[in-house]
Amino acid sequence: MTDKKRPGGELASRPLHFIWIADCSGSMGVDGKIQSLNNAIREAIPEMQATAQDNPNAQVLMRAIRFSSGAQWHISQPTPIEDFKWEDLSADGVTDMGKAFALLAEQLTIPPMEERALPPVLVLVSDGQPSDDYGSGLKQIEELPWGKKAVRLSIAIGEDADHEVLKKFMGRYAEEVGPLQANNPSDLKNYVRWVSTEVIKTASSPPSSELEEGASGKTVNVPIPLPPAKSEELEAEDDVW
Repeated sequence: MTDKKRPGGELASRPLHFIWIADCSGSMGVDGKIQSLNNAIREAIPEMQATAQDNPNAQVLMRAIRFSSGAQWHISQPTPIEDFKWEDLSADGVTDMGKAFALLAEQLTIPPMEERALPPVLVLVSDGQPSDDYGSGLKQIEELPWGKKAVRLSIAIGEDADHEVLKKFMGRYAEEVGPLQANNPSDLKNYVRWVSTEVIKTASSPPSSELEEGASGKTVNVPIPLPPAKSEELEAEDDVW
């Protein structure tokens, strides 16, 4: 019997899809924002792998979407976290966030989503305002059962990020957490680490698989911890974005 089996032999591991949705518009190339994002995600991978190893009831599968002038899968295959390697993003073009949402919605149906999967974790990172019709793409996500069940979070890079759009993406998590505001590389690294470890830890816990619907029949939140408070070191750092 492996450590992924409960007494009696029932397989405990269930897929947990984690998808980055990354703004790669031209403004992300200013003041090192895109490289800071690359660094933050890459540095979080070992901690994410350790977190996944400590939660064997979930098989964490990684992917990433990039959007600028259009939207594409940056890493298209659901990759087990133990095999995951980050590929650097580059910045150019406009902010076609709606196209990214539509691309994401295509993956939130069954198939390709598995019926027995845990609620996916979807993390949007942006520093600006959408340049296309984001509303129709977001509506596609919200109309899907997996879109409703997903843990949808967002990170605002700099003060020019459209917080209202980021809140709308987060849905029911906006009031609970709100967009995470990163004004410098340390902020960004801190929040990327949090969504990569603490959120994964709670999303992969056994109770989350039981929270598909509340007693009223409505989809309820997968409980997540509060985001980290800024340390004195972070508060002292000059904002660069």
